[in-house]
Parts: sequence; structure tokens; C-alpha cells
Amino acid sequence: MTYSALPDPHLQPEFYADVPMKRLLAFVIDTVIIVIGCLVILPFTAFTGIFFFPILMLVVGTAYRVVTLANRSATLGMRLMAIEFRTHDGRPFDALTAVLHTVGFTVSMGVFVAQAISVVMMLVDERGQGLSDKVLGSVALNRRARR
Repeated sequence: MTYSALPDPHLQPEFYADVPMKRLLAFVIDTVIIVIGCLVILPFTAFTGIFFFPILMLVVGTAYRVVTLANRSATLGMRLMAIEFRTHDGRPFDALTAVLHTVGFTVSMGVFVAQAISVVMMLVDERGQGLSDKVLGSVALNRRARR
């Protein structure tokens, strides 16, 4: 896959600086937001949601990620960390790319080996891409470097 529309990591390293750490912090922020959302929903399930809380987290988390990625190419945590996703041709995520990235993220979170590979890839890849990023050709960039 060609990344000619994206900044070159050797000529413009500011676009990729600290992105893996920012992604980790964004993940923590997003997880807190998802847990709070699930706790808000819980009373509306007559508290039976306690019995299927992991499934509720999965559904709420998937909806949250797809909606936020499709609208601004970044989750709320990513926005706070000033990073955003771009496709291989430099465009923001559309709805389909948001769904595909969320599915890839969910699968990698559910399979420890895939998640471990993804983390190592983010740390050693010149563009900081994880497993689902490589498959989709997406990349996380520092938003402030664009301005």
C-alpha cells in the first residue's frame, strides 16, 4: 500500500511524535467514557445489565468508536490527546472505515496474541501503525502538526 498522501515519517517526524503513548492515553480515556456510559444505561435495564455487563460494554464501546471515528476520525480520547486517524490517501475516516477499524480493534482486543503484535508494531513501525492500521492502511497523526 502506498502512503504518498501522508506525511513522510523521516521528513516530517512531528506528525508521528509520541503517537503510540497518546493512543494508549486515549484508550484509557475512551474506556472510562464507555464505562460511565454503561453505568448510565444500567438503571434503564432494571439493573439486569449487571448480568451481561461485558456484552453491554462491547455494544456501547463499538457504537461509541464507530460514531466518533466516522464523525471526526477520532474518538473523544484521541481528540483530547490531539491525534486523529487518516486513511492511506490522507482522508479522514468514513463510516465504512470506522466500522472496519472498530472490528479490527475489537478482534485484536479479544485475542491477546493479536493485541501484543499490534502494540509491538505501534512501537517499532515508522508510522506507529498497529495491526488493524496496517490491514486498513490507516495511520494516527498528531493533529497539531497539521496546522
